Amino acid sequence: MNKIKLAIVSCGFLGLSPFAPGTVGTLGGVALAYWLSHTQSYLLGSIVACVLLYAIGRSLGAWSEEYAGGKDPGFFVLDEVIGYLVTLLWVGPPSVLALTVAFFVFRFFDILKPPPGRRMERLGGGDGILLDDVIAGLYGLGVMALLRIFFLDGAWTL
Repeated sequence: MNKIKLAIVSCGFLGLSPFAPGTVGTLGGVALAYWLSHTQSYLLGSIVACVLLYAIGRSLGAWSEEYAGGKDPGFFVLDEVIGYLVTLLWVGPPSVLALTVAFFVFRFFDILKPPPGRRMERLGGGDGILLDDVIAGLYGLGVMALLRIFFLDGAWTL
């Protein structure tokens, strides 16, 4: 059962990468966003995915910390997937350009941890693991919205 839980929170073991597991784990979000961009409703699918992943991640947060023997384990990357999807929350499905730019924008804010992101990390369990990345995703969404408004609007969606 631990192997299944680990597979879930590490996004198919992407989070077990020996090098930059958060960055590698974000690629799971890229794959999911790309897949969602080919569905009937990108926005609804993204919101449902974020809610489901949050619920799953929240329920496995305490297990992950116990399994790792520490707070906010590096292999737990569902938070990166959710934060990346939040960065791309808009009505139309994103283009490959938007998927790529969003990857770098999200990673920037995830590493920077602007307020109140760092404070969210102090919460216990799943919420503490997840919420700082949701905050990073909201900052990323703001930047992506500004880029979309001011630069190449047609290039950002399929």
